[in-house]
Amino acid sequence: MALKTKSISATPSSRPKAAAPTLPEVNFSDYGDVRYLHLGTPWIQGSMLMDAPFDIELEYVQRMMAWLLFFDAAEVPRLHAMQLGLGSAALTKFCYKKLRMKTTAVELNGQVISACRLWFKLPADDSRLTVLLADAGDEIKKPQHAATVDALQVDLYDHEAAAPVLDTPAFYAHCRELLTDNGVMTVNLFGRDSSYERSLEKIAEAFGPQAVWAFRPTREGNTVVAAQRQASRPERPFMVQRAEAIESRWGLPASKWLRLFKPLQ
Repeated sequence: MALKTKSISATPSSRPKAAAPTLPEVNFSDYGDVRYLHLGTPWIQGSMLMDAPFDIELEYVQRMMAWLLFFDAAEVPRLHAMQLGLGSAALTKFCYKKLRMKTTAVELNGQVISACRLWFKLPADDSRLTVLLADAGDEIKKPQHAATVDALQVDLYDHEAAAPVLDTPAFYAHCRELLTDNGVMTVNLFGRDSSYERSLEKIAEAFGPQAVWAFRPTREGNTVVAAQRQASRPERPFMVQRAEAIESRWGLPASKWLRLFKPLQ
């Protein structure tokens, strides 16, 4: 299908000075009522419904919100969400605008931040929203972040979308240290090099296999994995109740999630 593509100009006014000059160029394409983010390749790095810019359009990105199943809906606005990798800011915008959460995003490429602000309706920073230009692997080691994050969402792929950029037991152990006692990490695992099983083993090593849950893959091959700071096994009627609350409040297909989302052990 034909897509209209536009590049983001890396001018001093639109790109923070700290951005690395070797990072891929950021561009977008429009098809129908959907805008897609690209990092110099045809691979889709995120999307936005132009008529509903704060909704989540892609199925796997919706599944990255599965941490909601482990929290009472009324509690959510008091929680803190963090995204490692901004993409098209779909998760950041949803947590900030729809869930009314304190939200922090960490992004390495200053052009991506500029693109999200210029073309993907990402609001400016305020008392609840912080977008950091930083390397996620370094940022998560800073003491001020320890045990402050209730919902950690990790989607760190290079411009070729081949495998996660940060994918070691040590990295996932640092992610676990970010979480509050009831905190949950969700991770997008997608790789053309069949890296899923190896990534899953590393997450289980850091969190413990009892704390890990996984979806079935989407048609596109994205598999979202969740890992709890402290393992729990909520009864199914309780999870069904939570899913119904998520659907009624925020329009996410959480009842469908329960058919596709299982503990690792």
